[in-house]
Amino acid sequence: MKKSLQERLAILSDAAKYDASCASSGTTKRNSAASGGLGSTEGSGICHAYAPDGRCISLLKILLTNFCIYDCAYCINRSSSNVERARFTPDEVIWLTLEFYRRNYIEGLFLSSGIIRSSDDTMEQMVKVARELRTVHNFRGYIHLKTIPEASQRLIEEAGLYADRLSINIELPTDSGISAYAPQKQPEGIRRSMGDLRLKMEEMAEPTLRTRKRRTFAPAGQSTQMIVGADGANDATILGTSARLYGSYRLKRVYYSAFSPIPDASRALPLVKPPLMREHRLYQADWLYRFYGFDIGEITQGQSGGMLDLDIDPKLAWALANRGRFPVDINKAEREMLLRVPGFGTKTVASILSARRFRRLRLEDLKRLGVSLRKVQPFIVAEGYTPAVLTDRADLRARFSPAPEQLSLL
Repeated sequence: MKKSLQERLAILSDAAKYDASCASSGTTKRNSAASGGLGSTEGSGICHAYAPDGRCISLLKILLTNFCIYDCAYCINRSSSNVERARFTPDEVIWLTLEFYRRNYIEGLFLSSGIIRSSDDTMEQMVKVARELRTVHNFRGYIHLKTIPEASQRLIEEAGLYADRLSINIELPTDSGISAYAPQKQPEGIRRSMGDLRLKMEEMAEPTLRTRKRRTFAPAGQSTQMIVGADGANDATILGTSARLYGSYRLKRVYYSAFSPIPDASRALPLVKPPLMREHRLYQADWLYRFYGFDIGEITQGQSGGMLDLDIDPKLAWALANRGRFPVDINKAEREMLLRVPGFGTKTVASILSARRFRRLRLEDLKRLGVSLRKVQPFIVAEGYTPAVLTDRADLRARFSPAPEQLSLL
């Protein structure tokens, strides 16, 4: 029996929930109020995701179809799965996007898909959605396309002309993991597509000889996603892969998605999902690498089995393991060392560097900046304050560890 549009929307929006890489930050500002057309890359509505700056964003997040010719063991939509299947036409996705936007439900579109017939056939339909939204309906909102593995470079390049962000999922942190759980996917092909996309972005960013203008091509860059806890890779391995991806392909984001057990799964997969706190710690460690000047080796050094501490955040764990570098004088220390103080974020450090040009800072000044004094006091020296022996206390970790919880028997 043919499913209604509403029934298919329920199936294909639920199927898209496993993809975490849908934040809409980093693109160029466009607003139809100023330039005509429909939509905007900014605004507010029903929140489905958060940008790194904390802004709530809303996206229509769906699959074109959950039919797939691939049989990846970790995927709910693999070809051998018995999930209920559904499919949209490109015209239906376009209509849904416009109607949801007109009702102020969304600010943009996140479109992914299972693979039907072939990679190129599926990618061509996704490109058609983005192209017609832009050229026929003059849609100015955010568009994120998840590119299809092994799709032709021509189609991926065309997608970049209309989408704000493109993403190519690496899926698992090791080649051996991909070979074991997704043998139809080729890690070399995924990396080659990432490299080609980076080169195309750099090429389009160069001003043309005739107009001296830069052309718009995937202005929000490219991202990827890794599944955490499916293949046994430890956090050091995952973060090492992320660092190589950032360095080699200039990715905007690597997203981490905790593995979720699926029906009729392979016996090789874990029976229980990893704690969500592990996913959270990986994001914190990723932030330390990208914005705080930490090396991956520093973050994971001394961690048992290459796993991040689930009880305390990675910066605090590093500080406790390197107490000889503390306390730090907030009125004299360089920016690089201030960024390593637990409880100091990048904005706080910028405020400290600006304020201390005019006066010596006290604890009260940090409090006015919104800093948690309880967290920073063991690690800093300020005007009129020194931690004395607090930094060297044997029970300092216990000061920050979460209180023990009584386990329920039910």
